Amino acid sequence: MTRRVHSGVVEEHPGSAALPASAQVVVIGGGAVGLATADELARSGADVVVLERDLLGSGSSAKPFGGVRATFSDPGNIALGLRGLEKYAQLHERTPGGIGLQRVGYLFCARTEGEALALEVSTGLQRSMGAVADVVSPARAAELNPLLDPSVLVSASFSPQDGYAQPARAVAAWAASARAHGARVLEGVEVLDVVTAPLDDPHVTGVVTSAGTVRCEHVVVAAGAWSASVGRMAGADLPVEPVRRQIAFAAAPAGLRPATGQLPFTLDLSTTFYVHGSPDGLLLGISDPAQVPGFRRDYDDSWVPAFEAAAAVVAPSLVGLPLHGGWAGLYENTPDHNALIGRSREVGGLVVATGFSGHGFLQAPAVGEVVRDLVLGREPELDVSGFPPERFAPTSAAPLLREVHII
Repeated sequence: MTRRVHSGVVEEHPGSAALPASAQVVVIGGGAVGLATADELARSGADVVVLERDLLGSGSSAKPFGGVRATFSDPGNIALGLRGLEKYAQLHERTPGGIGLQRVGYLFCARTEGEALALEVSTGLQRSMGAVADVVSPARAAELNPLLDPSVLVSASFSPQDGYAQPARAVAAWAASARAHGARVLEGVEVLDVVTAPLDDPHVTGVVTSAGTVRCEHVVVAAGAWSASVGRMAGADLPVEPVRRQIAFAAAPAGLRPATGQLPFTLDLSTTFYVHGSPDGLLLGISDPAQVPGFRRDYDDSWVPAFEAAAAVVAPSLVGLPLHGGWAGLYENTPDHNALIGRSREVGGLVVATGFSGHGFLQAPAVGEVVRDLVLGREPELDVSGFPPERFAPTSAAPLLREVHII
C-alpha cells in the first residue's frame, strides 16, 4: 500500500499496477478531466486505463483552489457549468472529508456600459437555463465584497450557487472511485506515440508508452497543456497553447466584513483581476498580458505590477499587501479560449477533451459524462456541438465561441 501526501491530500491506494497488454479505452492525462472521464467510464463497465506521466493532478489541476461556476455567456458553457455544480455537490457529499466545496458565490464587476450590458444579457440567459444569478448595483457589490470601490463600477452580477473547491481532493476522489470500479490508473508512465491504422482511414489501435505498448479501441486526449503534442502523435491538429498563470495569498485587511459572511470570488471584467477568500487568506490573481506562451511553471513576481495596477482602481486596499504561498501553473488555451470536446473527424476512436482555457476543473464532471457517452457510442445528454475539435481548421465552417466571462 502506498501512502502519499500530494497537494495537501493524503491518498492511499495499491502500488502502481503494471501496464496491461490491452484495454478498451486509454485516457491520456491524470488530471481532473481525465479522471472524471475514467470514473464515468469505469462505472459504466468499460475497461479503462489512465496514463499519467507524473503524479495525478500534477498538471493544471495542481492549483490550490479551483472555481466552480455556471456564470458564462455561452449556452454550452452554462450547461456544462450547471451540471458541474450538481456533480461536485454529489462528489463532496460522498467523499470522506469532502472536496473543500465552498459556495461563496461569484461576483463579476462591470466598469463600462458595454460590460454592464453584456452582464445583463448573460445573466438573463443563465437564469433562463436554471442558474441562480442577478444583476446587482455597485453599492450591493461593495456590500458583498467591501474591498471594492463602488464608485468605479457600473454594475455587477452575483451568482450565490457558485464558489470553489480543492482540485487535489477531487482528483483523489475520482481516482479512488475509478480504481474501485476496475480502472487501472497509472502514474509515471509517459505516452510516446499513438498508433493508428490504416493510412487512408486512420483509427486508433494502440498507445506506445515508457512502460510498453497497450492495444486499445479508443484514446481520450485529456492531457491539458500538453495535448497538442499528443494530438500530433495521433495525426490530429489540436491548437492548444500553454500559458503560465500565477497566484498568491495575502492576509485579509483588518475589519473586512462581507455581507454574506464569506468573500465571493470577485472578478473585474476589464482586467481579469480577481480575489476571493480561502482558509489560507485572500487568493489573488490576474491574467498577465505580458506573459508569453510556454511551459514555464516557476513562480516569480512578474505578474504583481499588472495585478496592483488593476487593484489600485477596483480594490485599492489590496495594493501593497505582503504576498505568500505563490504558485504558478498552466492554462491550456485555444484561439477562442473555449474547450475542444468531441470525437475527432480525422482519426477514428480518438476523443478529445482539452483546451479548456481555465474552465477545465469546473467543467470536468460534466465533460466526464459527455466523453463517456461519446466513447460508448451514445448521444450525450449535454449538447457539446459548439466545441468541435476541428473548428479552427481552415476548411471548417463551425463558428468560434465568443465567451464574455473569461478569466
